[in-house]
Amino acid sequence: MTLIENVHIAPVIGPEIESGYIRIEGDRIAELGPMAQSPGAPGTTRIDATGCLATPGLVNTHHHLYQWATQGLAQDATLFEWLVALYEVWAAMDAEVVKGAASAGLGHLALSGCTTSSDHHYIFPKGRGDLFAAEIEAARELGLRFHPARGSMDRGQSAGGLPPDVVVEELDEILAATAEAVDTYHDPSFSSMLRVAVAPCSPFSVSADLMTEAARLARDKGVRLHTHLAETLDEQEHCLEQFGMRPVDYMDKLGWLGQDVWFAHAVHLSDGDIARFAATGTGSAHCPSSNGRLGAGIARVSEMLRRGANVGLGVDGSASSELTTMAGEMRQALLFQRARYGPKALSARQALELATLGGARNLGRQDELGSLEPGKLADLALWRVDGPFTAAVDDPVCALVFGPQPPLARLLVGGRTVVEDGELRTVAHDATGRAGAEAHRRLMRLAAAR
Repeated sequence: MTLIENVHIAPVIGPEIESGYIRIEGDRIAELGPMAQSPGAPGTTRIDATGCLATPGLVNTHHHLYQWATQGLAQDATLFEWLVALYEVWAAMDAEVVKGAASAGLGHLALSGCTTSSDHHYIFPKGRGDLFAAEIEAARELGLRFHPARGSMDRGQSAGGLPPDVVVEELDEILAATAEAVDTYHDPSFSSMLRVAVAPCSPFSVSADLMTEAARLARDKGVRLHTHLAETLDEQEHCLEQFGMRPVDYMDKLGWLGQDVWFAHAVHLSDGDIARFAATGTGSAHCPSSNGRLGAGIARVSEMLRRGANVGLGVDGSASSELTTMAGEMRQALLFQRARYGPKALSARQALELATLGGARNLGRQDELGSLEPGKLADLALWRVDGPFTAAVDDPVCALVFGPQPPLARLLVGGRTVVEDGELRTVAHDATGRAGAEAHRRLMRLAAAR
């Protein structure tokens, strides 16, 4: 049993506790409450969290881990320009690149308070090893909960799509590989460390047949669906030209709205689109830093929340959101909404909920993750808010969200320490960063040799 004591608890659901305890048994939260009620049983591992804020572990619901290897490129491009510039580079990646990039990306996420991350991997060059297995191994070594989404593209330039034909796959090949990924890796259990989603890439890189068949496959297997949607006005124009309808209308036609679906970005939504998201339980992953970096726009998050649509956060791929942290995305989300709608558009506690329970709902794990409650998994972050600068802010949740990330005192995943005093404990602290740098160098060599 582990007992965390003297900590300010922001559980997301329920009232905050200014000085409290959290008792962990196995991989679950057993109880929490004010310090006056702390059980203090003998033989307990005690963690004195004086000066710390406890929150649920952050949940990242959109990423492209392989892109760690291509940060800093196409710095002034729109989304479509950026993709055209990078597709040919990504076509050279192999399993070694993906493993190194995923190690760096996931390590960076852990150091920013993230306990659960999804990843949308959609490029699978032939003869380059098992890329999907490579990122799964990286997550296993670090000890993070992982939701890899088996992505795909089958609509290259010759079929009216954006990507070059060299990076797309055939429909039957995609469906077989996706089914195999689910059968091999997906674990639906309560304490699962690994769940798989089905994730064709986007309306401008995927055929209607693939979208339809992917949805059928996911629902037959009982797993979730994910894709990019409504990220830019270019995408909207593409859908109107190619399909005669806007992106959300197109997804609706193909059976892609529902409680088992979450979309990345969802920047350009109409009032009717938001209403349909709310009515169908369709979720979205807000990626403010990436949307800002690519000039895509500001998602209507505060309006979506007000109308009952679920929203989580995502850092997106590192190539469009260099070195972005999960904790930092809470701040970006708050500032973007206030810049668009005013100072009451999003509160610090709403931003925290986006990063925790909103993300858990996107992944279908709201009964297991996303809030600090008895019976839920012991995935939590302890933030040191008593430092010489943060101590000047009386409200610890404000200190976490409004400013730069406070020091991370500890990160627990299922009660196991992954980060302590700002350093990784499950792997050598500097190894992930070195692996990411080598992945970049290797990919640049491979791309130059093509």
